[in-house]
Amino acid sequence: MKLQSIVLAMGLSASLFAGAAPAAEVQVAVAANFTAPMKAIAQAFHARTGDTVAAAYGATGQFYAQIKNGAPFEVFLAADDSTPARLEREGATVPGSRFTYATGALALWSAKQGYVDNEGQILRQGGFAHLSIANPKAAPYGLAAVQTLEKLGLMDALRARIVEGQNISQAQQFIASGNAELGFVALSQVYKDGKLTGGSAWVVPESLHAPIRQDAVILAKGRGNPAARAFVDFLKSPEAGAIILSYGYKR
Repeated sequence: MKLQSIVLAMGLSASLFAGAAPAAEVQVAVAANFTAPMKAIAQAFHARTGDTVAAAYGATGQFYAQIKNGAPFEVFLAADDSTPARLEREGATVPGSRFTYATGALALWSAKQGYVDNEGQILRQGGFAHLSIANPKAAPYGLAAVQTLEKLGLMDALRARIVEGQNISQAQQFIASGNAELGFVALSQVYKDGKLTGGSAWVVPESLHAPIRQDAVILAKGRGNPAARAFVDFLKSPEAGAIILSYGYKR
């Protein structure tokens, strides 16, 4: 009887193991501004599903070129809504999978405490040699920075002081390292749980630039990967939403 029980238990265990879905991986291209929340979301997704996110971070425009050239990304989290829409029109996505996962905010930031006033008047007062922004041709936050300067009538006056990063992460690094006294970054890079993580900042009013609606989409290469759909579904969940809001984005 004991032997029969052991055999039965072993058979049951084998049956349960065979029925369990193996852990999977999803390749995700992520706009650089979303680096911090993405890392937290990836951890939460893994804890929830057992699946793993392999994320690459960079400029939205550069990712577009890589995707068109056959990069193995299965999901794309862009810093705008126009690039995913373009890929959709070009047949490079899973139809109906595109949605806005976050709306971003732009901030004028300095690593120095008290350096940037809460109305951004330092831009008119001068006294700085370098103003960092992301490449406006590749990074939507860089474009928003240019739109802000143009709306304020300061583009011509400050053009010679602008230093461009390839993406918003490099633009922030220029400021954090002291190579630029201040610059435009994504609020999410310097904000967590309702407060700045360091330095001083002016949150740029939304009226000074086009809305930074950030869309996600499942790419054609992710069509056959259930983990890609599972990740996108998780990105829409209240759990992921709470993480996104904690970094200063809107949903």
